[in-house]
Amino acid sequence: MKSKFKQYIVIILTLNFGLVSFSQSETQKIKAQIAVGVNNPSSGGFVSPFEAKPVNFPTVNLGIQYMFADQFGAKLDFGFNRFSNANNSPEFKINYSRVNLQFVYDAKKTLTFLPERLGVVGHAGPGYTFVKPLGDYTDNNLSFFNVMAGIEFHYYLNERLSLIADTSYIYGFAKGFNPVSDGLGSFNGNLFTLTFGVSFSLSGCQYC
Repeated sequence: MKSKFKQYIVIILTLNFGLVSFSQSETQKIKAQIAVGVNNPSSGGFVSPFEAKPVNFPTVNLGIQYMFADQFGAKLDFGFNRFSNANNSPEFKINYSRVNLQFVYDAKKTLTFLPERLGVVGHAGPGYTFVKPLGDYTDNNLSFFNVMAGIEFHYYLNERLSLIADTSYIYGFAKGFNPVSDGLGSFNGNLFTLTFGVSFSLSGCQYC
């Protein structure tokens, strides 16, 4: 009788361990990300005498990430950025929006020296940029292809939720302004962003 009881305990523990392991892997499969921060547009993206502030707010990033394996995945994300004129520049404001499909590499298992709650994720991929000047230059809209790369630093609060800090660079494949008047109040350059936010799971068993 005791031996059968022990067998049942072993079976139950095995099943429970399997469920927990399954739920942990599943919670990493699909994630959503929300982050807010600042941006720095390259000075070469403006025609003279236009110039933007070195630090501009806001930058807002929204993304959905799907992991094909423990370390490899992809994410589709949208970014909105607003920047405006520096003190010595004619007045302008620009809405810079982008959509990117990026490859994702989770380096947690590679960087074994990191503390348990810390993680590093690299991402890079192509996308498309939409530039919309505001104010007096609304006709100088612009759109072009881009490629984006960045690094996310994660602090895991639990299996489903982590705080993130992301630094990214967006390289634009825009043509020069011809005529130059097309560049008044507009932007055809590159963009650096720094954001902070959260990443949370959309998959897995919440109550396992």
